[in-house]
Amino acid sequence: MIDDVVSILNLGRSEAAKLLSRWTEQGWLRRVGCGAYVPAPVDALDRPFVLEDPWVLVPALFDPAYIGGWSAASHWDLTEQLFRDTVVLTSQQIREKHQSRHGARFLLRHIQTRHIFGTKSIWRGKSKVAISDIHRTVIDMLDTPSIGGGIQHVTDCLKSYFRHSSRSDETLILYAERLGNGSVFKRLGYLAEMCDAGEDLQNACREHMTAGLAKLDPGLDCTSSVTKWRLLMPESWRQESHHDQ
Repeated sequence: MIDDVVSILNLGRSEAAKLLSRWTEQGWLRRVGCGAYVPAPVDALDRPFVLEDPWVLVPALFDPAYIGGWSAASHWDLTEQLFRDTVVLTSQQIREKHQSRHGARFLLRHIQTRHIFGTKSIWRGKSKVAISDIHRTVIDMLDTPSIGGGIQHVTDCLKSYFRHSSRSDETLILYAERLGNGSVFKRLGYLAEMCDAGEDLQNACREHMTAGLAKLDPGLDCTSSVTKWRLLMPESWRQESHHDQ
């Protein structure tokens, strides 16, 4: 960042900007955003640049934003499955949800600025990056199963969460209330029952259920229903649920 050069080298902003520009022209830096640069690895100077850690690009490219979905689930040890794209939730207006920047691939989801909460700052090398905390990670994947790799993978992550030392049913309910999507309570309540995660959590979800039916996974064809949780179910889940035709 320009501010870092100004502070470290005791230069004016104009002089610092010119220095960064010169280093970029010489191939020592790569510009990744407005006023944001990353060092170019020596072995990448004569070939197309591929960033080793795409997370460091997120603040420069997408702020206000945070890492979430399956990327955060992996960070919090909720899954061992690896995904190539980095999931980013941003309040910027986005035209394409799949984007490739500087050799890195991102899956973007737009959210309102007021819905950016439940995040933590972590260090990736010398860069500070925002990531959803473990509870917000679960709620985001229940809100939008596609950023969690689909409902089956979301369920596997939720099972890991229920076994995790940081589990907090109260925080899950609080975050879901603040997010304001009634479908989250339906999915969470149903999956909590399926995973035998405790009556208290199920009861809290029932208290917050909204009217109408929601799909367990909006990305799947859902034809049967679970009246108790006001959910439409995919055919692949028919044997796992007690449903009404």
